[in-house]
Amino acid sequence: AALSRALEKNAVVLGDGTDADLIGLAEDPLEAVVQIFHVRGGRIRGQRAFVVEKVEDLDPATLVEQLLLQLYGEESAEGIPREVLVSTLPPEPLAASAWLSQRRGSLVSLRVPQRGDKRDLLETVERNATQALALHKIRRAGDLTTRSQALAEIQEALALPDPPLRIECIDVSNLQGTSVVASMVVFEDGLPRKSDYRKFVIKGFEGQDDVRAIHEVVTRRFRRYLDDKVESGELGSAELGSADLGSGELSSSDLSGEITGDSAPRKFAYPPSLFVVDGGQPQVAAAQRALEELGIDDISVCGLAKRREEIWLPQRDDAVVLPRSSEGLYLFQRIRDEAHRVAITHHRARRSKSMTHSVLDDIPGLGPTRRAALRKAFPSLTKLRAADEVSIAAVPGIGPKVAATIASALRGDSPGPSVNVMTGEIRDDGG
Repeated sequence: AALSRALEKNAVVLGDGTDADLIGLAEDPLEAVVQIFHVRGGRIRGQRAFVVEKVEDLDPATLVEQLLLQLYGEESAEGIPREVLVSTLPPEPLAASAWLSQRRGSLVSLRVPQRGDKRDLLETVERNATQALALHKIRRAGDLTTRSQALAEIQEALALPDPPLRIECIDVSNLQGTSVVASMVVFEDGLPRKSDYRKFVIKGFEGQDDVRAIHEVVTRRFRRYLDDKVESGELGSAELGSADLGSGELSSSDLSGEITGDSAPRKFAYPPSLFVVDGGQPQVAAAQRALEELGIDDISVCGLAKRREEIWLPQRDDAVVLPRSSEGLYLFQRIRDEAHRVAITHHRARRSKSMTHSVLDDIPGLGPTRRAALRKAFPSLTKLRAADEVSIAAVPGIGPKVAATIASALRGDSPGPSVNVMTGEIRDDGG
């Protein structure tokens, strides 16, 4: 809104007389949106944004370098301002600045503003770029033709019998091997089907062993699929009983671990056309082994490796590489990123819960109502520890006796990271 008013009124946004271009970027592994504000005489004289397809994996500095060449390579001297403000410097900033100065015929300052009005305005440019990229992705994802093209490209690249109309993807998240969780997201016809998302809590082992975690999640997800088929009469119980659960590392109680989501019956009844894991050959092999142990041989599996966006298939030594501009790779990336987002969100919530449990939930006389009142008064454990008994006693429903108990429990608890118990965010500042 402030930007709109500035543009409408042609207001001075930087020091009067400033001539500068401000360049902001927002990117994902496949595309970037470039947003530019042209400031002349301290006023915004124009702005533009465009999408750049990243035909190769470029770091932000190299991308900025290429953009400068593209933007100013054929620009007249009068079109190049005295300052070019960017969020990331190119790999050789002095050479780039010299090149711009030569093009302009006088000195051009190329830099990243650190403070003041120029920093604030560049942040506005960056926010605009982020919003433009999000809008571009929504429009692209919502287009029926591009979704159909994406599914057809995936079918061809992976040699699937049909387009994968239902794709499921899992992502494992852990913090130094603790509070291991996983998410499963579902896309149908190229669009997310959030009602079918599932979240898993993985118990019984520690360590950053995502291969074993993937094996467990796949086993649990498809064991329930077989159970649902038995309930519906599609599969006999004798057939299900013959399915081998594998190495014996997972007991039946392991398989009944926590799963959150819709509690409607037969919630795992629909098998995917394609099951995607986040990772390379080891992760794909773990998923495939879990399916084979359950006697399932009609579900295709693949892995998407994050580093080069390579697609890995079982029993194949080389990766499938889709063109970076392909709709199929774009859809894979969206699915994998969504699975990662859901897993991280779930992990953050559980991590926050576990960090507050030992302090608040185990204090005698502290029920849900009093705990809620404490969290409202002291949003983090750090602030609660720092409070004196008088301040704690002043919280509605607490009183001096319970406050003394709380203070005693807190003194016996080792300090940890600050947690915003309203959002689950782990904060480094202790506040």
